[in-house]
Amino acid sequence: MLITPNPILLNSSFVPGSISKRGCASPSSSPFLCSSYPSDMDTAAGQILYPLHRCKTLHLVRHAQGFHNVEGEKNFEAYKSYDLFDASLTPLGWKQVENLRGHVKASGLSKTIELVIVSPLLRTMQTAVGVFGGEACTDETSVPPLMNAGVGDSDRQAISSLNAPPFIAVELCREHLGVHPCDKRRSITDYRHMFPAIDFSLIENDEDILWKPDIREKNEEVAARGLKFLEWLWTRKEKEIAVVTHSGFLFHSLSAFGNDCHPTVKSEICTHFANCELRSMVVVDKGMIGSDESSTNYSGKIPYGLDLPSDVADENHIGNGN
Repeated sequence: MLITPNPILLNSSFVPGSISKRGCASPSSSPFLCSSYPSDMDTAAGQILYPLHRCKTLHLVRHAQGFHNVEGEKNFEAYKSYDLFDASLTPLGWKQVENLRGHVKASGLSKTIELVIVSPLLRTMQTAVGVFGGEACTDETSVPPLMNAGVGDSDRQAISSLNAPPFIAVELCREHLGVHPCDKRRSITDYRHMFPAIDFSLIENDEDILWKPDIREKNEEVAARGLKFLEWLWTRKEKEIAVVTHSGFLFHSLSAFGNDCHPTVKSEICTHFANCELRSMVVVDKGMIGSDESSTNYSGKIPYGLDLPSDVADENHIGNGN
């Protein structure tokens, strides 16, 4: 996955086509297109080489099964029901969380993730703290919990923030905005009581002013928001980040990428996520959005000494007519 500045990615004159339910958007149906690579660049079996400090590793996660997923599968009109306002996880969803948590620990990801970014909705925050948080809280724990007991009318114990990475709630990675009450958030005041150790400081308004009851965000607007979110990631110093978000947000954001890749790679990037699916990807800063210097590069020539390479000497020798 490559990030380039918006003037290269955006195709403002393009009219999006339809997007299939399960497949990836084709280049002709994406409002954002990755630039193609010239034929004389990086031709070694389709490989591309970039400096490590201009890359981040993202572990992208769709939330576990929520009650809205169950009811919406039965009847699409259920998504418009206020009974599903800010839907929480089902018991099956919590089982999915437990299974992904086991995978994260077994794979070693729990030791390498530096930051967890989460959409500020109940189902995503429950998923995030359940997968990447600490163990169940005990009376001896003095640190604030990531989640208090019983949040979302669940039977879950409180989840500790001890030995867990920082968690930050970010509105840019929310699901489609508008019309569906399941995608409307509660007040930040309410969430702070439910999730004391999640950082909500980046959210400006206590109430949800983004969600409109009669206007549903367009697919291309979600995609544009996704690109803005990815650019925002370059303001963060962390290099390995987990993002817990939503199916629609992931699909429309990621469909902008991989159009110049093998179809299998394209499919790995943008096929719809299952509930509680995790995919790890590398995002590359081609456009100098980030400003981090390398922590591993070493300039050499310390102490200073003559170091003209033999191949350069040969070129100079030939160039001088010798």
